[in-house]
Amino acid sequence: MEREQTNCCSASRQDLAATGKAIEKDEFSPVQQEKELRFPEKMVRIEGGTFLMGTDDEEGFQADCEGPVREQYVKPFMMDSHTVTNVEFAQFVKETGYITEAERFGWSFVFFRFIARDIQVEVQQVAATPWWFAVEQAYWHQPEGPGSFIEDRMDHPVIHVSWNDAEAFARWAGKRLPTESEWEFAARGGLVQQKYPWGDELTPNGEHYCNIWQGAFPNTNTIEDGYIGTAPAVSFPRNGFGLYNMAGNVWEWCSNPFAQQTEEEWHQANIHRAMRGGSYLCHESYCNRYRVAARTSNTMDSSAGNIGFRCAADIEMEGSI
Repeated sequence: MEREQTNCCSASRQDLAATGKAIEKDEFSPVQQEKELRFPEKMVRIEGGTFLMGTDDEEGFQADCEGPVREQYVKPFMMDSHTVTNVEFAQFVKETGYITEAERFGWSFVFFRFIARDIQVEVQQVAATPWWFAVEQAYWHQPEGPGSFIEDRMDHPVIHVSWNDAEAFARWAGKRLPTESEWEFAARGGLVQQKYPWGDELTPNGEHYCNIWQGAFPNTNTIEDGYIGTAPAVSFPRNGFGLYNMAGNVWEWCSNPFAQQTEEEWHQANIHRAMRGGSYLCHESYCNRYRVAARTSNTMDSSAGNIGFRCAADIEMEGSI
């Protein structure tokens, strides 16, 4: 795993802290953990077991601690078959009055190709990842900022949600976020040390199995998979466990801190949480983190137009299903 480290296709609120961009937000009352599962029909039972986690493949990122390959045990659990959608998140907001962190900060990160050129000159650009802009009033219900809507994307993954937002939804739904071990076990779908949820070949027989970037990132997307942004949460073939989009589409928050090898990164783990799966912005030339062993992180309060989540639940709660 000697591949050179590159920043992944997501931006952090920390990236703009030094520029004077507002990182303060209004506080909001926490959501209580519910006992009854919501949307139980979308959950799949994962039997668990011991599997080979991680990779030693040269395509991996050593600095991300994808390896070494090691045996990992996962007890049986439940997993959402697809990411949380806009329609589901809208129900959560309607019932609880929840206000996302992006709304409390007043802005979130939007990919530059989704922003009009005349607006780009008025918003803050991220130096480390210049394709991300901090757009005022870019929220889950108006993903590209004022004037954008989700009415035709209600079955798409909710985006512009932070780890804290995802945790709040999970508590309301009587669920939780998956651990990285659970996520990778589920993503592999029973396959052993394959690169993707469906095998080692990215496009078997020329068919696309996930929503990622095609073309020259970040300026040209040939849209060969049919989507320039998010795809519906139920898109492309399911993996061996019946799960959709375990590669590409949107990054998915996991419950555990993101710890790397250095002492500094262990300290950073207190504010960073792991993300898995890659997104519609991932491309081999820049970020091939749509592999099942790939991992990255972001701060718990960060949100962007390519970050979503799915939930898990303990098997003891199956009686509600």
